[in-house]
Amino acid sequence: MRRLIENRFGLLALVLVALGALYGVAFVSRPAPAAQVRPQAVRAPVESVTAVCPAPSGSRVSVVTPAQDQRNPGQQDQKPGSATLSAIRTPEEKAGGNDDVIDRPGLLWQREIAVGGGPLVVDATGAMAAGLESAQTARETSGTQRGLAGVRCVEPGAESWFVGPGPAAAEMTLYLANPDAAPANVSFMVYSGEGPVLSERGNGVVVKPGQHRVIRLRDLAPSPLIMALQVSTRSGRVAAAVKAVLGEGRGVDWLPVAAAPATRVVVPGIPGTAGQRELYVAAPGERDTVVRIKAVLEDGSYALKNKETIEVPAGSAASLDLSTGIGGQPAALVLESDVPIVAGLKITGTGARQDVAYTAGAASVDLGSVVADGRAEGKQTSWLVLSAPFGAAVAEVQLVPSKGAAPAPVEVKVPAARTKELRLTPPKGSKGGFSVVVRPMPGSGPVYGGRVLDEGVKDGRLLTAQPLAMARTWALVPPTVDEPGAVLP
Repeated sequence: MRRLIENRFGLLALVLVALGALYGVAFVSRPAPAAQVRPQAVRAPVESVTAVCPAPSGSRVSVVTPAQDQRNPGQQDQKPGSATLSAIRTPEEKAGGNDDVIDRPGLLWQREIAVGGGPLVVDATGAMAAGLESAQTARETSGTQRGLAGVRCVEPGAESWFVGPGPAAAEMTLYLANPDAAPANVSFMVYSGEGPVLSERGNGVVVKPGQHRVIRLRDLAPSPLIMALQVSTRSGRVAAAVKAVLGEGRGVDWLPVAAAPATRVVVPGIPGTAGQRELYVAAPGERDTVVRIKAVLEDGSYALKNKETIEVPAGSAASLDLSTGIGGQPAALVLESDVPIVAGLKITGTGARQDVAYTAGAASVDLGSVVADGRAEGKQTSWLVLSAPFGAAVAEVQLVPSKGAAPAPVEVKVPAARTKELRLTPPKGSKGGFSVVVRPMPGSGPVYGGRVLDEGVKDGRLLTAQPLAMARTWALVPPTVDEPGAVLP
């Protein structure tokens, strides 16, 4: 019996040795593994755009789709399309005969909208969608709403942020519109200097398809002097915009949509005009923070003396006067924090009666940017403020006039950690307004910027600003891989 057991163990050992030899031969002789190529996102032209001009009554509405960029031949494969401008309507309402249709890229469409009526919806498809931009600009020189007030027509989305004065400092009005076919369940949160604020009447509304709502923020939160407003949806999408009227000859304008909370925020497009500069910062999370501030000016980038930081308690907003630091200089601000923040800036003009403009945290315009409304006639002038806070930048600037031939594009170089201000002047013979197309050149560092429109009047200067936003030209389509987990739980 003992010899039988020993023979079995010997046989098992021989089998193990043979298997080991076979594995070694297979390992040495196996084919080299194929190189794994990480799938890349595909850049595809945008083929559909919807934007809402929140309150165009008494305003100039501008709509433009830039001509195709010859450096990107993929755009040339797009189907012909059109852009339709119409009053917002419910799904049951039929299209009216007064709708405007634009079907030629490279032309600026502008129209003065009569007083009365609700939001205007811009729907674009095909070749008219890639890069389409629209804006509304009003000019008021009397009454409580004296000033220039402009806003980029906004796409409906699931979340929007606004930073600026609170309802105790100005008449703040929230405009909501739902151009989609599904209802939007909208909620609000206000962060003030004292912390989060909720309305006693509840903090949510339902905006049905084709409907719009106008809400006084004083009814939601009457006490804040400064605020950050978060508009979000639990279902559906909504286009949101906020108008600030300071009253008593102190100015009026729209708050631009601010970049979502992040640990580094760039506030661009600050013009080189004299006047007050007030920074607003909010920390919507649950941790206090000390925000580090750096100004990017024409002559360099550095922290401002005695204004290097601002303390922001958790769930609240704070403000800081930067007039003595950046007043009278074209600039951008780089804010860094250990927790996500949102930020904006109020720009106050000079004169016996003042006007205000606002800019806010914005993304770099890596895929280009389009500003629909510019003006350079009479006493109105338009300026482009470009900044390169993180590396030298080169951008191509192209004007698209409403009438006459477009001038040749201009190449603008911005050294690293610098800001450059460029006056926008269309060529002789082109009348009316113009739009601006900004395209960073290959190899350029990140470009941030804004367009400023101002006008000198006898009792002061009127102004409005718009930070550059990423053009709706390209969409990054996520990569697809052969992965069972895509369909299996």
